[in-house]
Amino acid sequence: MVTGTSDMPAVLAVAEQLAATTTRPWTLMEVCGGQTHAIVRWGLDQLLPPGLRLIHGPGCPVCVTPAETLDAALQLAQCPEVILCSYGDMLRVPGSNGDDLLGVRAASGDVRLLTSPLQALELARRHPDRQVVFLAVGFETTAPATALLAKQALATGLANLSLLVAHVRVPPAMAAILEAEGNTVQGFLAAGHVGAVMGLAELEMLVARTQVPVVMTGFEPLDILTGVLRCVEQLEAGEAKVENAYGRVVREAGNGEAQALIAEVFAVVDQPWRGLGVLPHGGLALRDTYAQLDARTRFPELGRFDVAELLPASACMAGTILQGRATPADCPAFGTSCTPEHPLGAPMVSSEGACAAYYRYRPFTAA
Repeated sequence: MVTGTSDMPAVLAVAEQLAATTTRPWTLMEVCGGQTHAIVRWGLDQLLPPGLRLIHGPGCPVCVTPAETLDAALQLAQCPEVILCSYGDMLRVPGSNGDDLLGVRAASGDVRLLTSPLQALELARRHPDRQVVFLAVGFETTAPATALLAKQALATGLANLSLLVAHVRVPPAMAAILEAEGNTVQGFLAAGHVGAVMGLAELEMLVARTQVPVVMTGFEPLDILTGVLRCVEQLEAGEAKVENAYGRVVREAGNGEAQALIAEVFAVVDQPWRGLGVLPHGGLALRDTYAQLDARTRFPELGRFDVAELLPASACMAGTILQGRATPADCPAFGTSCTPEHPLGAPMVSSEGACAAYYRYRPFTAA
């Protein structure tokens, strides 16, 4: 059911334009968990004309953090000399054996919830006898803040602060989805917050290579449905370009200072994504000049990722959902053995996860 919003008259007007514009079936994917939640919450997919389909992509950085990284964080959190800190959503994401950081904290592990990476600096200063490890996750939107933390830690000479980095890059994931066997995606709604940092250049290279339209889109119902309309208009006209439908926030060049900060601290690397496998150029790692801050260097006993360990447990369809090949309602565990209180997979944990969105707004759609 479509729920109310103050922009509903304008949203319905765009829906009418979509109905008048769409002449054949099209499949679009949004690649932002915030957009997924807005679509499900406001019932925007129910306003689409027949044949026009929105599917949910891997738009949740918490969800795509590989289990190996969680296993390393869990291992560190159990060390008496370590204070492990990260964002709140990470505390309940299961590792490969189903354990999570919240459980380690309940068993007396020192796990702290931060709202800003720079809070890790103060923790390290207050606890010089402890090792403070910041589990750094997120898309290009959170990478500048982690980079700033790394720069300040290096400048202040703190010897008890390190970073366990799992930052990922969105365009390589979009490319992997398009290149996957059986792909049905014909157009993308891009995440406006990533565009605000990175601009449009990387997406323009993607579109030039794949000839699949991409529309930069915001997060309000009107933003999203307008993005859908712009994408369909391109498809109907046989066009493929990057279009900025979020111009009040996103500039073509993005945020140059943030990009420079990312480039100074991080190198682009092949990166495992939970549910998608190892993506070429899919992530960021600390450059050699910052290697002394790398938790994997400081704690060499930590394991490295195994390419075979990239999919969730068989009881959970999280990998298929993250690839946009299924919806949460297709999973037999959804809403039964998998709930926010007892999640089997990361998409049910994160505030940006598709499963969490369906559970909150469409709890009666379980298979």
